[in-house]
Amino acid sequence: MEVFLKSIAALNDETRVLLLRFLDEHGQTCVCDLQNSLDMIQSRLSRHLKILKDAGFLRVDRRGTWAYYSIRSPLDRFRSEALEEIRYLEIKLPALKKLSENGECKV
Repeated sequence: MEVFLKSIAALNDETRVLLLRFLDEHGQTCVCDLQNSLDMIQSRLSRHLKILKDAGFLRVDRRGTWAYYSIRSPLDRFRSEALEEIRYLEIKLPALKKLSENGECKV
């Protein structure tokens, strides 16, 4: 029940819905590219990413000091259907502004 409630709470924020849609659209993305693309300070972005990860939506792949986030796969039915509904929302996604090259961050 606790994970379910965390999932509901995670979806109750416009920034986190935007993050889910962005990662769904662009696939695995380095935190430096997320920060640059979404014009967010690192601490705020990290907080939202942690909430989504703890709610079971995201996976993180650490490479050295950098973290790469993606939609967890497979998702259970609830999260999968929530992500499907997010795809239908009219969200203006910012462009992916990459700072990384060949999978390595340049920051």
